[in-house]
Parts: sequence; structure tokens; C-alpha cells
Amino acid sequence: MTDQTEDRNIKSLSVSEPLRRAIGERYLTYALSTIMHRALPDARDGLKPVHRRILYAMNRLKLASNGKFLKSAKISGDTMGDFHPHGDAAIYDAMARLAQEFNVRYPLVDGQGNFGNIDGDNPAAARYTEARMTMVAEAMLQGLDENAVDYRDNYDGRLTEPVVLPAEFPNLLANGSTGIAVGMATNIPPHNISELIDACLHMIKVPDVRDDTLLNYVPGPDFPTGGVIVEPADNIAQAYRTGRGSFRLRCKWEIEDLGRGQWQIVVTEIPYQVAKSKLIEKIAEVIQTKKVPILGDIRDESADDVRIVLEPKSKNIDPDMLMNMMFRNSDLETRFSLNMNVLIDGVTPKVCSMKEVLRAFLDHRREVLGRRSVYRMEKIDHRLEVLEGFIIAFLNLDRVIDIIRYDDDPKAALMRENWSQDFPRAMSEADYVGPKPGDGELSEVQADAILNMRLRSLRRLEEMELVKERNALMEERAAIEDLLASEDLQWDKISEQLKLSKKTFGKNFEGGARRTMFAEAGEAEEVPLEAMIEKEPITVVCSQMGWIRAMSGHIDLTRELKFKDGDGPRFVFHAETTDRLLVFDAKGKFYTLSAANLPGGRGMGEPLRLMVDLPNEAEIVDLFIHRPEGKLIVASNEGNGFVVGEADVLAQTRTGKQVLNVGDGHAKVCVPVSGDHVAIMSENRRLLVFPIAELNEMTRGKGVRLQKYQSARGKQGLLELDGGLSDLKTFSMEEGLSWPAGERTRTEGDMTPWLGKRAGVGKAPPHGFPRNNKFE
Repeated sequence: MTDQTEDRNIKSLSVSEPLRRAIGERYLTYALSTIMHRALPDARDGLKPVHRRILYAMNRLKLASNGKFLKSAKISGDTMGDFHPHGDAAIYDAMARLAQEFNVRYPLVDGQGNFGNIDGDNPAAARYTEARMTMVAEAMLQGLDENAVDYRDNYDGRLTEPVVLPAEFPNLLANGSTGIAVGMATNIPPHNISELIDACLHMIKVPDVRDDTLLNYVPGPDFPTGGVIVEPADNIAQAYRTGRGSFRLRCKWEIEDLGRGQWQIVVTEIPYQVAKSKLIEKIAEVIQTKKVPILGDIRDESADDVRIVLEPKSKNIDPDMLMNMMFRNSDLETRFSLNMNVLIDGVTPKVCSMKEVLRAFLDHRREVLGRRSVYRMEKIDHRLEVLEGFIIAFLNLDRVIDIIRYDDDPKAALMRENWSQDFPRAMSEADYVGPKPGDGELSEVQADAILNMRLRSLRRLEEMELVKERNALMEERAAIEDLLASEDLQWDKISEQLKLSKKTFGKNFEGGARRTMFAEAGEAEEVPLEAMIEKEPITVVCSQMGWIRAMSGHIDLTRELKFKDGDGPRFVFHAETTDRLLVFDAKGKFYTLSAANLPGGRGMGEPLRLMVDLPNEAEIVDLFIHRPEGKLIVASNEGNGFVVGEADVLAQTRTGKQVLNVGDGHAKVCVPVSGDHVAIMSENRRLLVFPIAELNEMTRGKGVRLQKYQSARGKQGLLELDGGLSDLKTFSMEEGLSWPAGERTRTEGDMTPWLGKRAGVGKAPPHGFPRNNKFE
């Protein structure tokens, strides 16, 4: 073949199509495969294909709940080789989850060995663990060998697998499900079987039941790890009505009395899907970062049951207040999202309400009942045919024996013979049920049954037993015909089956009682810092180089303190552990510190710049105690400033809060407002007094002009300020202006000569005013 011919053949085989359509079709195929065969559960049995195949493979291996265990590697291997052509690790992980009592409300796999724990540890390798089915799994498979569901070919066509399991209880809601598909996801919490069956029974009685009525039977999820649901009832009803919503879930805790007024909190149940080890790590981090200052310590004393001990810092703390803080700052309270996106008919994904999901289950149970009834009727018909042949053989026993002994083809001879029938010798015509005996021929099935009959069955007593069995089967067949013809009888039968499941897996079943309780969360009030921290006196010490520490008690402020070489004191003042401190830097930013978080006073402290994100080039202008109702005057060296409330300068993060815009200058002063006038002193020794009322109150900005300074040409010809702001103070005009004079304090009572308008130049200060141009 020439190269040209080969090229023509290749071109004739190629198909040209737009790239957009080609990619779209292939991606759609992948998306449908993910949605239908991997991520979303079927509303009828509540299982994904991998779980369904695992249970079917275990059923084929005859791993009954009262039977032997088998290596998990064998189970996952058979599942992978026969039904689920994916990774064995993924199959084993799926099977291991079905055995975890802390993940699955009603485990479908009974595991022997290390199948993981609530701490978040992974299961042991498949070669080390063994498994078998549980009673719950057997209830999911009940009727599978009675043509209860459809079968389809497996991935390579060698075997068949069930499309869906019969499922005697609503497993989708009982065990829940979670999965992420393409463009959609599902997240369904587990519920209590007994409550779900009660809801199903009510739906059978009242088919058009209201969604909210079902909440009388199913008040909410029932998580395997227990906990307390604090979601309002209206929100729960809305979630079940629409198929979307969420539930607030808290841990279960109690107060343990230690005597002498001491107590501790013991957490006995943690929220669903929270790893205990990670929970404790996060709480330890909360203690270290002092997000909950009133929490002293945490201990894990868990054995088979969960026991997490929380120690308060003081016995005077309110336990409810401590737990409310923990709920906000840890996973002791979580939110479980509900997204009931399921394959409602095994094919179409749909976000369903609880009523729709239960209706899909009930319709499935009715179909299963019908198929099992038809299957049973076919078995009865076959057995009746065989019994008719046996009865004919007994009535004509001598002739049957002759044919079997002497005829070359006894089967054909038995089928050719026209047998005479009569009532059995041991039974009267009144006791005989069904068609009356007459003349007839044997069918092939009857002939085979007679030829395969054992000699020991040729007894007179057997004749009576055959007739009784035939009569009983005829009665059973009539009952099945009535069942298939009556919808009411079908629902009655389904109700009986559901009641039996409730009796089996209800309150008396191990773990069948409700585990998750309900409570009201109450309104979350903002807890003041003072209420969280035990109030103790401290002395705050900050050095010139910015090292800060808190010394216990109110020490003498004139006492000599130790500092690093070349360092000395700058800010020393009394405070309480409940106080918050404000730091004002030269860039016009405020930073907030908790006095309780300051390092102890035994060492030199820690750099303030490490506690907040204070730039290295930014000087600390002031450090003082925050007054919630107080006001401040902030001003730059250029003489611009304004009044700001202290509540408006609190920073919520380490990066601080920008309040004063300084431009090319820098922040100079930050003083508390007290009195009715402002006294401002410039570097060129000019004093100006004006009413505070002339100042604007703002939350941030550059502010207004406080004092005017003359401009002058510098050495390089640039325009510079002749002076600048030196200090600022507020005072009461009636009391006069005071300033230090040596060891005494001097007060100027009449400040009228210096009184003027805001933004004035001012005059020389009174005689004896400090040469450093500072008020303090």
C-alpha cells in the first residue's frame, strides 16, 4: 500500500467537529458519570455505587452478621475485580467508613481490628483488618435473591450486580450521605430509624401529609456522636421543607464539682465529624493566644468514651459564660449544612424535601413488595405442579414402578401415559382444596420430579403431607393474588414490615435510642473583658526602647527598675488586668493591647513591636489606659488635629487602626479631653488658648488647624515651618492652667491674655513657664 493511499484512508476515518462541541460532549459524559455513578446517593436505598457493590460482594462471600470474619483485603479485592474497577485503597476507605461507629449512625460493616477512631487516626492496612456484615446491612439486602430489584451487567459483562438494594428502612436519612459531584454536591445528616419509620407509617395513613407534620415524628438529625442541636425549630422546619439549610450543633457538657468551691467542665460528647485530637489542639491554641482568657487548661481523659476536661482560671467565673466563649472560639460548636441533593429515581439528581425522600423510599418498598410477591407466586406455581405429579404417582404407584423398571425411556413413557386420578385415600373430598382430580398427562417437570424422587419417600404418610402442602400453597397463592390486586393490602403489608424493622432496630437495639438532644442557644451577648478576666492590680512598665512588661501589684512609681543596658523607663503607670491599653505611634496609628496578655515582670519583658505590627521606623508617641467613654485630642507636629472618641480608636487586629493622617509630618500629641479649653504650645514658644468647642470631633482624618506657624526658607531654599507644635493640654478655665515648676506645681488663674481663636499664633507664655515648652 502506498503512502498516499494510507493518508486517504486515515483522512476518511477522521471526523471533523468543532472543538467546543467535542469538549462539551466529553465533559458532559464525565459529569453525568460522576453524578450518577460516584458522588450522589440513590434516594431508594441511600447508597452510592461503591457502598452498594461492597455490600453485594460481602453478600456473595456469605459474610453474615453471625458468621465468620474475612480479611478486608479479600473483600476490597473482590469488589474491585468483580464490580468496582477503581483503586483498592478507595474501596477499602469506603468500607472502613461503613464500620466506624463515630461516622455512621447504623454501621453496615462489622469490623475487627483497627478501623480508625474519633481522634482522626486512619484505619490499619486492609491486610491487618477483618470484616463482615451487620444486621443492618442484612436488612438492606433482604429479598435480593427473590427478584426484588433489577440487575445489570458489571463493568466487563461477566457478572451482574443489583441496580439498587431492597432496603427495609430509609437508609438515606438513617445514615446520611455526603459527596461532591460536578456542579453539585450533597450533604445529608443521619437520623434515628425509629423516628423515620414513624414518619413513614404516618405517610402511609395520610399520603398528602404536610411537611411540618413530619417534624412531629422526626424533630431533627440524630448524630452518632450525640451532641446538642441548638438550631431554632423554624429553621429546622424550613431546611426539611426545602432540602437546604443548616443545623447548629454543640458539644454536651456538664459541671463537675471538685469540692471547696472548685469545679471543672467535662465535655462528654463532641460535634459530629470533629476529630477529637484536632479539637484539643485548637483549644490549646486558644489558651496560648489568650482568646479565652478565663480558660486555664485543657486535658484529654478519654478512654472508650469522650472525656475532655476544661479548667477555668478562677472558681468565680460563670460556667455558662466560659462555654459561650468556647462555642465562639472553638469547634465545640459547629454548623452542619443540609443539602438533600439525591438521585430521586436512580437517574435524575434533585434537591428534595424530607417528604419527597420518604415518598421515594415508600414507593420503592411497594415495588419491592410487588416483585417479591410475583416471584413467590412463580415458585408456588412450580411447586404446585410438582406436587400434582407426586399425587398422581402415589395414586398410580404400581404402574409408575413398572414403567421405571421395564421401560427403556421411562420419562417419555410417564409423559405419554393417561393417568387416572382419584382422591387420596387419607383425605375426604371435603378436605381437598383446589382443582378436583381427573384424567390427565404428566408434564416434563412432573416427570423429572417423579424420576428424581427418593424411595424412602414412598410412604403412605407422605401422601397426606403432600396434599396438606398443596392445600397450604393454594391458600398462600390466593392471598398473594389478593395482595397484588389491592393497593390497601400492599400498604398494610409494608406497614407490617416497617413495624418489624422498628422493633428490630428501634430503642431496644444496641445504640438505637436517640443520641442527639435539643436545646435553645439563647441570645449571644457580648461578654465584657472585665467579666472574662480576674481583676488584679498590675504596674505597666514600658522602656524607651519599647520593651513592655506588667509587674504584679501597684508598686511605687518612683522605684528604681531594671532595664537593658542603654535603656531606661518611659511609661510607668498603674493598671488592672481587665484594662485595655492604647498605643499611639508617630504615623497616626492606634494599637490595642490587653493588659492581661502582657508578659510578666520578672524579666525585661518583650518588645512591643512583636505584640503588635508596629513598624521599626514608627516612634511610640503615647501609651495609656483605654477609657470606653473618654475622648482624645490627637495632633501632628504641623498643628493639625481633632477630637476623637476612644471607642473609635480601638483596633481589632495587630495591624492597628489609622486615625490621624500626618502627611509628611508625624503625630506629636495624644491627650485626654478634660475641661473646656485647650492650651497649645509651639516650639517657637508661643502659647494659645481656645475653647474645645471650636474643635471638630471626627473618627479619622487630618483634622483642622489648631495653631498657626510662620514659614521660613531653609538652608536649601525650601519652605519650612518656623516652629511647630510642642505640647497640648486641656484644662478648665475656672481652675486655671497648671504646669510643673521644680518640685512644685504653678497655676496661672487668669488665662485671658492668651485666649484667642483656634488657628491663631498665640503669645509668649507666662513668666516661669518651663524652657522645654512642655506642660508636664
